[in-house]
Amino acid sequence: MRMRGAAKDVIMRPTTSTALALAGTALALPAGVALAQTTDDPPSPTQSALAAPFAGHLTVGAQMRAESRELLVERLTPRVIRTERRLARVKGADFSRRAQERRLRGESPSELREALRTSRRELHRARRAAATGPAATPAAGAAPPHLEAIAACESGGDYSASTGNGFYGAYQFTQSTWESVGGTGNPAAAPPAEQDKRAAMLYAQAGSTPWPVCGG
Repeated sequence: MRMRGAAKDVIMRPTTSTALALAGTALALPAGVALAQTTDDPPSPTQSALAAPFAGHLTVGAQMRAESRELLVERLTPRVIRTERRLARVKGADFSRRAQERRLRGESPSELREALRTSRRELHRARRAAATGPAATPAAGAAPPHLEAIAACESGGDYSASTGNGFYGAYQFTQSTWESVGGTGNPAAAPPAEQDKRAAMLYAQAGSTPWPVCGG
């Protein structure tokens, strides 16, 4: 009887130790993976997906969403900045690109879209106010029809036009021509009434010659 009992003890002890070791290993693994790794079968796709966050990896869907968000931010931010720059010119206000970039840093795509819509509305109102306000009345020296035609031909009537080709404002002044009639600063940043005034002065001095294409 003693030898049988001893043999039983020898058989049971390794089995108990093995079970405890397997249980400890299962507890140390992430949820959804422990069971798969205690067998010889490879983990299923579902188990692999569950294991990814624990391993510090983003899922494919999360990566795609992050890349899409970054692309939208890269597209929308310059648009907001350009609109804000045009608004500042119409209002005759100072503009700092760096300040705008700092203000927009960290904004989500939806917030940038709303900022763009708001800036565009303000720009439209500012241009309309500049065109119809007291400074643009005939008594204040609004552009006569021939100058309006020149502005429409040169820039589409955009007083803030500045395409980087050395010509500015509704009448596409060069900096030197602008200064020759008393203008200061960037012509495109001057109020519409002032641009009309300087254009009238230039026309009185040289006729349509400064606008060889649109002045005829």
